[in-house]
Amino acid sequence: MKLAVFDFDSTLMDGETIDFLAAELGLESEVASITAQAMEGKLDFFKSLQARVALLEGLPLVRVNEICHSLPFMNGAKKTVAGLKKAGYRVVCFSGGFRNATSYASQVLGLDADFANILHDEEGILTGKVGGEMMFGYSKGEMLKRLQSLLGVSVEDTVAIGDGANDLSMFEYAGTRIAFCAKDVLKQQATNVIVNKDLTEILDILSIGDR
Repeated sequence: MKLAVFDFDSTLMDGETIDFLAAELGLESEVASITAQAMEGKLDFFKSLQARVALLEGLPLVRVNEICHSLPFMNGAKKTVAGLKKAGYRVVCFSGGFRNATSYASQVLGLDADFANILHDEEGILTGKVGGEMMFGYSKGEMLKRLQSLLGVSVEDTVAIGDGANDLSMFEYAGTRIAFCAKDVLKQQATNVIVNKDLTEILDILSIGDR
């Protein structure tokens, strides 16, 4: 068995989920600035996530889900996931974002599982609080180790694809490390770098089928 682990925001999806949500409140530039610094490794991920989610307080959950179900997938996302699964990979998503988006994307793209965070609400209104599986800079690496143990997959048979600093921890446990339109901090640890917004280049890297 082989395992392919994708980041979600700016990897499987073209953009940052939290930026789309912040735009609903007119706070896109403020949140995007914090996001950019976090993805470059200049801010602690946990603290940056808390700060950004706090700004979403008051947003109706129904609107959150509407936005999360209309996010633009990255070019080639569906074809790449299908190609990987046909080649015998289990394909999962690790996201420092939110299950409101990743669970829906998992169904649409045919992922085997998604791991992300959960936006807390009271009576259908966001409280500005967040919890979940991907809260820290090291969370993706810890979860990847668990999955490898559970599925019996080696580091050599693991592919990790991401774009930002919080993907570094999963790169530690992947034999093939693909930096996708990534920040420099991630490119430095990658075995392969993709500069075009075309996920099907992953299939070329892994010598899987015809694009």
